[in-house]
Amino acid sequence: MAAKKSAKKPAKKAAKKPAKKAVKRPAKKAAVKKPAKKAVKKPAKKRVVKAAAQVPLVDYLRLGDRPYLSANECKNCGARFFDRRNACASCGKPDFKKARVRNGAKLKAFTIVHRAAPGIPAPYVSAIVETDDGTTVRSNVVNCEPTPESINLGMKLKLTTYPIGKDDDGTEAVAFGYEPV
Repeated sequence: MAAKKSAKKPAKKAAKKPAKKAVKRPAKKAAVKKPAKKAVKKPAKKRVVKAAAQVPLVDYLRLGDRPYLSANECKNCGARFFDRRNACASCGKPDFKKARVRNGAKLKAFTIVHRAAPGIPAPYVSAIVETDDGTTVRSNVVNCEPTPESINLGMKLKLTTYPIGKDDDGTEAVAFGYEPV
């Protein structure tokens, strides 16, 4: 076996640190007591009660004093769509503008739904309405009895909104429907 040679490292020399200069600090001044301030009553703050925040269930519902629906209207042919489109389904052109939909409508087709998802009250009236400006809207007919005797094709309707729930912060979700005039 070969013997290992141990190499000793030279010891490091301790470096001398320069002596610190003494810094003269000013003497602390004696604390001076200030006279106590008299308690001044502030006027009570007025409580501002904010109106509960509301959010629409769908992005094309505009809330406010007079709620309305907003559609994407093709600049070329005038076809209206409520969802975002890359091109018009009628003419294929990609140019759209926002258009306010009239609130008055008439009932074009309906069905009375008797079986719904859990938590959805049934029966209710699911409908297709045509607004006064010719826009077709899928919606529910609300604020009327869901019976064939109370629903008639061609009946006059108007847009209405109603709350559907609140979150933990008190923000209210709002849906829309059409009610008989």
